[in-house]
Amino acid sequence: MKSSMGSLFVVLFFALVCSFAIATDPGSLQDFCVAAKNPNAAVFVNGLFCKDPALAVPEDFFLPRFNKPGIIKSPVGSVVTQANVAQIAGLNTQGISMARIDYAPYGLNPPHMHPRATEILVVLEGTLHVGFVTSNPENKLFTKVLHKGDVFVFPVGLTHFQANVGKTPAVALAALSSQNPGVITIANAVFGSKAPISDDVLSKAFQVDKKVVDYLQSQFWMDN
Repeated sequence: MKSSMGSLFVVLFFALVCSFAIATDPGSLQDFCVAAKNPNAAVFVNGLFCKDPALAVPEDFFLPRFNKPGIIKSPVGSVVTQANVAQIAGLNTQGISMARIDYAPYGLNPPHMHPRATEILVVLEGTLHVGFVTSNPENKLFTKVLHKGDVFVFPVGLTHFQANVGKTPAVALAALSSQNPGVITIANAVFGSKAPISDDVLSKAFQVDKKVVDYLQSQFWMDN
């Protein structure tokens, strides 16, 4: 009797755990989704509104010329060409997207994070020094030098980077586990926010003189 009661308890426990797992909220597909008390004021859903399937066309699932190199204008020496739901409407609700990254010689895709996606990257040309940093309190750096054909994973939400360590251009393709993974470039967010974060806050946070903060905030922080 005790054995059967124990088995029943285990079954009920796992059923309860599974019910909590199934009842979790859906993942966010944008930075925030503020509830609208008046439905007439609601213009966004968590993702994008869906087209009538009967009206779908092949072009909804198509993006041409992804093999074309991006034009690098950023001072950091890289450019990201995205293939997410903004470029391919058919990606809506599919939970996946891609990006092509072109690097000038010694170019950098600076430290950044994707709040909604894990990234897996494959090097098509060149040699990249890549890495990511784990969360507090360890802040452990995982880093590797990648060559053509090598693959590396950046876990969701962790700060990571890629640097071209070669004298020739480099190219990589990334797949991300969200239709809209989002990107937060650390320097842009901290020193290029609109409006600026108080230099009192940043000088204390980074343990530097306010003049250093003021100089960094005066720079032109552009997306790559």
